[in-house]
Amino acid sequence: MPHDRIGVLVGKGGEVKSRVEEQCLVTLSVDSETGDIHVASAGDVSSTEPFKAVNIITAIARGFSPQRAFRLLDEDTMLEVIDLREYVGKSRRALTRIRGRIIGFNGKSRRLIEELTGAYVSVYGHTAAIIGTVGETRSASDAVKKLASGSAHRSVYKNLQKARTQAKLDRLKLWEE
Repeated sequence: MPHDRIGVLVGKGGEVKSRVEEQCLVTLSVDSETGDIHVASAGDVSSTEPFKAVNIITAIARGFSPQRAFRLLDEDTMLEVIDLREYVGKSRRALTRIRGRIIGFNGKSRRLIEELTGAYVSVYGHTAAIIGTVGETRSASDAVKKLASGSAHRSVYKNLQKARTQAKLDRLKLWEE
């Protein structure tokens, strides 16, 4: 856990940490010196709740607010983390440029990806992270990867709009049947 995100995980008066522990039936040990987080199951060993706790912690570490990270408590929601260094190598300037392409001027690009997919997107450090359902995450991930690869914003948005329209049509067909 990056040191500047430990306070976000703990929360004011320990409220975020306590909520993770209650909702996921785990006990968290936070080492603020090293940034290490230890997750211990407090409930049934076969439960998937500790994995949800790890995903929530990872989401907070990747720049999401606790409110957005808690969306991972839903059964159909997942987290995907994309390492942007795969697209630039070791060049810090290129990484900064790609992060800027994904975020956009005043956050416009990130906001449009979120609006068109329904997923949450966070760009932090050398990663872009996405929280959403499988379909939302797939669409947002494709958009982020295309932007990181150098595709034009216009074509990425057009593809997202087509995918959103198709998803709406598919939902209408389900209601008709």
